[in-house]
Amino acid sequence: MLGSLTLYRRLLLENVFSNPVTSSAARLANSQLDTAGNPEAIKLPAVGHGLAGSMAGLTVSFVASPFEHIKARLQIQYAVDKTARLYTGPVDCLAKIYRAHGIPGIYHGLWSTMLFRSFFFFWWSSYDVISRQIADRTNLSTPSINFWAGGLSAQVYWLTSYPADVVKQRIMTDPLGGKLNDGVRQFPRWKDAARAIWVRDGARGFWRGFVPCFLRAFPANAMAIVAFEGVMRALPE
Repeated sequence: MLGSLTLYRRLLLENVFSNPVTSSAARLANSQLDTAGNPEAIKLPAVGHGLAGSMAGLTVSFVASPFEHIKARLQIQYAVDKTARLYTGPVDCLAKIYRAHGIPGIYHGLWSTMLFRSFFFFWWSSYDVISRQIADRTNLSTPSINFWAGGLSAQVYWLTSYPADVVKQRIMTDPLGGKLNDGVRQFPRWKDAARAIWVRDGARGFWRGFVPCFLRAFPANAMAIVAFEGVMRALPE
């Protein structure tokens, strides 16, 4: 995801947020991706970082969706007696879904994944804003800025996207039916899954399990972003 994010940041900076006079300079700006770097470099605005995040999220969905789908189906059968489990493991799960439903079955839940990951807009736009604020108001080192901005922006992301993730999980664990013989599909559309959550649990249903996810988001993503930004700074221009 971070690789495609870098690509989209660069494309947006050079082709959308720079006029023809400054676009060539934008291509040479060596720290436009480091919001805590050289203040003289041409900067991508926060909305540009957000758009790049959404585009990266939509792109990575095509890779992530099948893995998340298989993982979700395996997770819901752990409580079942081993002899009653439909799948023996990830490879068996993938093979059975493919035989029964083909590629569309493997990509069941793709649209809900794309919706969920489009909220990367809030992650990366807030990362830029928070980075700038910390850089302006403190004397922290660049890695420290990356750490705090990365952790806080990840929490912003989960605050905005968590309900969409809950609906996505409900869709991915919905029976596929047909030759798979795993039950009858209940949620043919995204809104059907969302409505079912609302009817059963109300607004609280969209936030079930939020607290541990929110608390885990800061340290995990803060360290990942520190590493990513460090690599980007170390790469030749």
